[in-house]
Amino acid sequence: MLRFTLLGPVQMVVDGAPLTGIAPRHRAVLAYLLLNAGRVIGIERLIDATWGYDRPDTARSQIHASITAIRKALRGAGAVRLLETRAGGYVAQPEPGQVDAQEFTELVAAGELRRALDLWSGEALEDVHAHYVTGVRELWNDRRLSAYERLAEGELAAGRHGDLLDELAAQVAANPLREKLNGHLVLALHRAGRQPDALAAARAYRTALADEQGLDPGHAFTELERAVVADDPALRLADAAPVAPTPPSRSTFLPYDIPDFSGRTAELERLADEHHNDHNGPAVVTIDGMAGIGKTALAVHVAHRLAARYPDGRLFIDLQAHTAGREPIEAAAALETLLRQLGVPADRIPVTPAERSALWRAELADRRVLAVLDNALDAEHVRPLLPGRSGTLVLITSRRRLVDLDGAQALSVDVLGEADAAELFERIVGERAHQEPEAVREVLRLCGHLPLAIRISAARLQHRPRWTVSYLAGRLRDHRRLLDGVSAAFALSYEQLHEDEQRMFRLLGLVPGRDIDVCGAAALAGIGEDEAEGLLEGLLDAHMLLQLEPGRYTFHDLLREHARSLGEDDGAVMRLLTYYLHRSRAAMDRLFPYTVGQREGIPQPAAPIAPIRDAAEAIAWLDAERSNIIATAVHGPEICLGMLALAMRPYLDRHAHHDDALTLHTLALRRSRALGDPDVQARALTDLARTYWRLGEYERAEEHAHQALDHWALDHWALDHWALDALEEAGERARALLTLGNVALRRGRDTQAEQHLKQALDLTRIGADTWGEANVLGILALLLDRAGRPEEARRHLDLALALHRKVGDPAGEAAILDHLGVVLRRQGELAQARIRHEQAAAVYRALGNTADEAAALNGLAEAAGDPARAVEEHSAALALADLTRNRPERARAHDGLARAHLALGHAEQACEHGRLALGLYGELGVPEAEKVRHFLESAGGSARQDHPQPVRS
Repeated sequence: MLRFTLLGPVQMVVDGAPLTGIAPRHRAVLAYLLLNAGRVIGIERLIDATWGYDRPDTARSQIHASITAIRKALRGAGAVRLLETRAGGYVAQPEPGQVDAQEFTELVAAGELRRALDLWSGEALEDVHAHYVTGVRELWNDRRLSAYERLAEGELAAGRHGDLLDELAAQVAANPLREKLNGHLVLALHRAGRQPDALAAARAYRTALADEQGLDPGHAFTELERAVVADDPALRLADAAPVAPTPPSRSTFLPYDIPDFSGRTAELERLADEHHNDHNGPAVVTIDGMAGIGKTALAVHVAHRLAARYPDGRLFIDLQAHTAGREPIEAAAALETLLRQLGVPADRIPVTPAERSALWRAELADRRVLAVLDNALDAEHVRPLLPGRSGTLVLITSRRRLVDLDGAQALSVDVLGEADAAELFERIVGERAHQEPEAVREVLRLCGHLPLAIRISAARLQHRPRWTVSYLAGRLRDHRRLLDGVSAAFALSYEQLHEDEQRMFRLLGLVPGRDIDVCGAAALAGIGEDEAEGLLEGLLDAHMLLQLEPGRYTFHDLLREHARSLGEDDGAVMRLLTYYLHRSRAAMDRLFPYTVGQREGIPQPAAPIAPIRDAAEAIAWLDAERSNIIATAVHGPEICLGMLALAMRPYLDRHAHHDDALTLHTLALRRSRALGDPDVQARALTDLARTYWRLGEYERAEEHAHQALDHWALDHWALDHWALDALEEAGERARALLTLGNVALRRGRDTQAEQHLKQALDLTRIGADTWGEANVLGILALLLDRAGRPEEARRHLDLALALHRKVGDPAGEAAILDHLGVVLRRQGELAQARIRHEQAAAVYRALGNTADEAAALNGLAEAAGDPARAVEEHSAALALADLTRNRPERARAHDGLARAHLALGHAEQACEHGRLALGLYGELGVPEAEKVRHFLESAGGSARQDHPQPVRS
C-alpha cells in the first residue's frame, strides 16, 4: 500500500517502509502537489511556491526534473496514474486514505481527535525547504494545536483532568502564549485540587504574554482566573454526561452567534426544517424585513444551529445592498469571495461572472454546504449565486421581499412579540428588568420592539448600575417627538457619549467614504492622532462604531444615517480631503520618486502628517484608502481636485485603477473649467487621454490629447522664457504627444506616429525630463523596428534602459525589457527575447502591475516557439488582461491563442479565439483586424463583417 506523510518528514511509504533516494527539492514539489490534490497546478505556480521571487534561471528545468523524479518513484510504487499532466499543469489525485494530512482533516471533522493527532510524527513538512513551506507549516501546526485544544476540552468535560495534566503541561511549555491551552491547564489543575498551581500557571501565562507581546489576557481567561480565585462552583463538573464537542467544518466563515439571541421560535423551527434536503435541488430560504429587525442575527443563529448538518462548509458574505455610501457587491466579486471560502485557489477562479457562477455550481455539486447571503438587493442580485443540484442550504437576507426568486421559501420577519422582546431585554439587563415589568414594557414600546433598538438601549442600562428601567424609559420618552422609532435608541446612546466623542460621531457621519483610519479621523476633527484614536476606541466600546479590519473604523448602516442626520460640516470634509491630498503626495513620493518634480506645485501641508516609511506602507495605505479618496472627491467640497488628480495619477495608472482615474480626472476637468484654470484643464485632458489609451479607447484618447494640445498654442509658451511652469508645461505637452504617438503606432499610422514621438522627445529634452525621455525613446524604438531599422531601435532601447535605471523606475525598466523582447523576436532571437519578456514579467509581478504583466506574458508566448507553451502563456496573459480590462492585450492574447491552437490542430478553438480577436481589433480600429480576418478565412472560420461575434466582457 502506498501512503504519503506530510505531518512530519515528507515521505512516500510503501508497505510501511519509506522510500529513500528522493531529493528534498523533489519532495517539496511533491508535498505542494499533494496539499493541492485535485487541483491543476501550473508550472509558474510551482516555481513561485518553490522559490518565490528569488527564482533561478534554471527554475523551469528544475521543476521538470522534480516531476520526472516523482513520476519515477510513483512508477516504482505502482501508482503511475497518481500524477497527471493537464493542459494547465499537473494534478495529483491520491486515493482516499493515502495522504495523512487529508486523513487528519477528515478525522478532525468526524470528531476523532486522538486518532487525528496520532498521525503526526513531527512538524508539518519537517525536512523540506521551499518558499511556501514556512506559511504552510505554521498553518498545519496551528490546526494541530486547535485539534488538541478541542481534545483537551472534551477530556476536561468528561472529567479526565488528572490524566491530562502532564500532556497539557508539555503542550503549554512548547506553546506558552496559546491562551486556550493555558486556560485548559489552569482548569485541569483547579479540578485536580491544585488551586495554588492553577493560579501560578495563570500568572505565568499573564507574565509571558505581557513580556512577549505587551498584552493582557482575553476576557475568557480573565474570567476563568477570577473563578479559580473564588473557587466558583461553576467550574466543577456537571452531573450530566458530557456533550462531545461539535466537529468543525472544512471551512467556517460564519460571524459570531450572539449568546443572548431571543425569541423567533416559529421562524427557527421553520428554518431548521429546510436542512432536510432530499429533493433534487438546493434549499433556498429568503429572510426579509425592515432594517434592524434582526434578519442577519436570525440567519447566523440558524446557521450555527444547523452547522453540523453541513460538514463541507459554512459560508457567509455581506452583499452590502443597503449599506450607506457603498455600492452593492456585484455577483462576480461575491462569487470570488465564496469560491475562496470554499478553498478554491485564486488562480483557478475565472474572470467572467458566468464562468465563476458555473465553477461555483460545480464546486457545490457533491458537497453539503450552508451559505448565508446577507443584505441582498433583489432577486437578480443573488440569482447568479444560487447553486445547482447539490445538498446546499442557502439563507438570503434582504430588506426587500424576493418574490420572483423561483423555488425559494420566503420568510418575512416582523418586530419581536412582547414576550420575545422582553426576553431579549431581560437577558441583556439581568435582574433589574424583573423588578420593573411596567417600565420594561414602556421601554420596549418606545423602541418599537425593534431588536437593534432594544439591544442598544439595554446595553446602555447594563453599563449604568445606578439607572433604573423607569429612568431609562423616561430618557427615551423625552426624545420621542424629536426622533422616531430606532432613532430614539440611537439618540440615547449618543447622549451618553462624552462631548468630544459626540463631536467625533457627528463628523464621522459626514465622511463620504466607507471607513476611516486614525490619521484620517484626526484630520477630519482637526485634532492629534492620539486624541483621535482615544475617541474612536471610545465609540467602538460604546457600540457606536464597528471595526471590521484592524485600525479601520466604520458604521452600521443605521447608525451612519443617524450620525449623518446630526452632522453639521465645520470644514471637516475639506480638512479630510486636504489630508488625503498631502498623504497621497507623500505616498507617491515614496513610490515614484522620479516624478517628484511633477508634484512641486502642490503646496506643503499646514500641519505635519504622519510619514510614510517605505513603498510597502505607501501601497498598503493607497489600497486601503483609494475608494475613500475617490468618494470624498466625488461627494466632498470641490477644492484642490486638480492637485489631488495630479498626486494620484501615477498610482491609478500603474495599478490599472482606470475607472477611478476617469472619475478623478473628469472631476478635475469640470472644476478647472468652472474656475477658468487652463493649466489644470490641459493637464486633466492629458491624463484622460492616457487613461483612455490604456483602456484601448483610442478615438477618445486622441480627442482628449488634441484638446490638451489646443490649450497650449505656440505663442502661449516662449522658448526664451523657460521658468519652472514652462518646464512643467513642456512635460505635459510631451505626455499628450506621447499618447498621440502611441495611438498612431497602434493604428498603423507610422508617419504620424513618428512626427508625434519626435516632437515629444524634443520637449522632454528641452524640459530636462529624463523619465519622460526614456518613455518616449521606448515607444520610438518600436516604430523604428517596424520600419526595418532594428539596430537603431536597439540603440534607442539601450539608452532608454539606462535612463530608467538612472532615475530609479523599475516599471520603466520592465517596459523597455518588454520592448526589447519584441525587437529580438522580430530578429529571430527567440531565446533572448524570452529572457527579456520573463524579466519584464517578473518585475511587473513584483510591483503588482497586472495590466503591463499581461503584455509581457503575451510577448513571452509570441517568442515561445512551441504552440503548447504559447497556449499556456497567452492564457495567463488573457486572464490578467480580462482582470484589468486591457482590451489591446486581450485582443493580442486571443490572436496568439488562435494561431497556437491551429498549430496544435485545434481548428475549432482556433476559430473561436480568432473571432474574439477580430471583434476586439475591430473595436480598437487597428490593422491587425485584417490579418486576423485572413487567418480566419484560411482556417475555415467565419469572420463576416456584417455578423460580428460578441466579445466577452
